[in-house]
Amino acid sequence: MLDIKRMKEDPDRIKAALKKKEVDCDKEIDRILELDKERRDIIFTTEQMKAEQNKVSKTIPQLKKAGEDTEPVFKRMAELKAVIAANDEKLRRVDAEFHAMMLALPNLPDDDLKGGGKENNEPLRYFGEPVTFDFPAKHHVDLCTDLGLIDYPRGVKLAGSGFWMYTGLGAQLEWALLSYFIDSHLADGYQFVLPPYMLEYQCGETAGQFPKFADEVFKIQNPTDGRSHYMLPTAEAALASLYRDEILSEADLPKKLFACTPCFRREAGSARAEERGMVRGHQFNKVEMFQFTRPEDSDDAFEELVTKAENLVKGLGFHFRTVKLAAGDCSASMARTYDIEIMIPSMQGYKEVSSVSNARDYQCRRGNARFRRESTGKPELMHSLNGSGLATSRIFPALVEQNQLPDGSVKVPEVLQKYLGGLEVISKR
Repeated sequence: MLDIKRMKEDPDRIKAALKKKEVDCDKEIDRILELDKERRDIIFTTEQMKAEQNKVSKTIPQLKKAGEDTEPVFKRMAELKAVIAANDEKLRRVDAEFHAMMLALPNLPDDDLKGGGKENNEPLRYFGEPVTFDFPAKHHVDLCTDLGLIDYPRGVKLAGSGFWMYTGLGAQLEWALLSYFIDSHLADGYQFVLPPYMLEYQCGETAGQFPKFADEVFKIQNPTDGRSHYMLPTAEAALASLYRDEILSEADLPKKLFACTPCFRREAGSARAEERGMVRGHQFNKVEMFQFTRPEDSDDAFEELVTKAENLVKGLGFHFRTVKLAAGDCSASMARTYDIEIMIPSMQGYKEVSSVSNARDYQCRRGNARFRRESTGKPELMHSLNGSGLATSRIFPALVEQNQLPDGSVKVPEVLQKYLGGLEVISKR
């Protein structure tokens, strides 16, 4: 959520910044400012009436004692009561519209981001060399099927299109990837969190995914009590609400966390042949990094998360590039995002395997997550950051495609071999 004070001080700057995200919110911002003024006017008028109401009510005993007529006083009290009730109802309607419109506004992009969409994304650095083959390379679907790593037909039989099932060494390889990520984060001093997989609506609202993207997640309605839950689309939705409506001490920061969860999304699978398999699906596994920091520390925290994601990909031996996203390609909640992209040979290009983002105070304002500054004793909003560290749904196909051998077997990256009992090559059995 944006800061209404900044919006009132310089609405044109806010409008221009959102246009860099390819979002025209001029009318919405004008309406928000109107609603804010209307809210303040209603509150001021109502408070004056309540003060008069209190003052007049105190005169009633004196009037009665003096034997004077109190009927005009009671009439005025009734008039004030009716107007106050009407104002309270009007304020509820205005507040509801104001809050809904504020929630709908995306975050402001950082000043150094280029405007526009992905055509203005900027590769910052490259690592390693692209893989080449001197034999006909196979698609990951064929490799995983031939080696018995993934059972695509039975995954569809169990859950429908957009799902797959790891089997045998495929399940072990998936677990090895997650173990490698988890061990790396633990070694860096991050706290391991296993959140619920079903979340209440406010978690999505705090993270900035709701209300706009509420239709893109799976919803579960409890038939016995009417409660609704949403299947976790990413652990970010849970971690962003950990300290909602809390005030931490400054000494508690930074909070460095990570979670390992399945992610559930109603994302439709692509019909394009190069995206068949497990590149897009309704369920996948991901390790999510998250930090809460003081405002002055969030830039350093961002660079730390980017470096961590890069190191994980380096450890697997992949060629990759790090890309600074243009404002319009950042998600609605984020002020800046860097993507780490690797090559999946069958897809003939770079594909994102980690997005590292800084939300600044946007999510913490929505969730009222604060810390108390030691020097002033006053509470301030924290900054929140997140990054994939990593998701497996694209790492897995890249791994089998880039590490395939002429006979259809697959080399196991050295960092994963200890999780597979020292196995160096996965061969057809």
